[in-house]
Amino acid sequence: MDVYKINDIGALIKGNPYVGRGIVLGRTPSGRAVSAYFIMGRSANSRNRVFTLKDGALYTEPFDASKVQDPSLIIYAALRSYENKLIVTNGDQTDTIYQGLKAGKSFSQALRSRGFEPDAPNLTPRISGMIRFEKGSFAYEMSILKSADAEGTACSRYTFEYAALPGLGHFIHTYVTDGSPIPSFQGEPERVAIPEEIDAFTENLWSNLDEDNKISLYVRYTEPQTRLYEERLINKNK
Repeated sequence: MDVYKINDIGALIKGNPYVGRGIVLGRTPSGRAVSAYFIMGRSANSRNRVFTLKDGALYTEPFDASKVQDPSLIIYAALRSYENKLIVTNGDQTDTIYQGLKAGKSFSQALRSRGFEPDAPNLTPRISGMIRFEKGSFAYEMSILKSADAEGTACSRYTFEYAALPGLGHFIHTYVTDGSPIPSFQGEPERVAIPEEIDAFTENLWSNLDEDNKISLYVRYTEPQTRLYEERLINKNK
């Protein structure tokens, strides 16, 4: 078993009907910082969403506002920046981290006030990531907050810190696959290959997400010295 194997992300998700929401952080071979976030959905409420960009931040918003049933877990800022840090999460803990950083807290300290989502029986994990740019380079952290048992009696907290290695990324998602209840992600974030070209990465990810359940994808490639970036955004709802 090669524990250091770097997987093709398309091959990891191909044929899996429901990995839920997912975050990828990593580094291109030439040294650019990569961040990606996607959402999937099974219910009409979940599928009624699009990604929008405002002032460099990424938001989930309703595609048809008249059909929104419960906005609490589906409408939020998914990606935003604070000083030299880029935050990406699958829920409103984006703002929790942002406010925590402003108050002098670390990434993991800011998340201490949060837990998994209150959507029993699924008890969906909260997944988060943060890139810290410094001295022309960067490192990144990832977190998952998940239920300690099937009843949701306690929250287990896991934080992973990574050096940014050329061509390597880490992929974390909310679910293993579809189910009832939906099984939460297990283990460490998965090691995935990060190509040099943003379009190749975007296409590989989007084309291999389940056609029925995928909703939106956002990818950003950032030059760490200048913080200039290029981005791609795909919405299934148009």
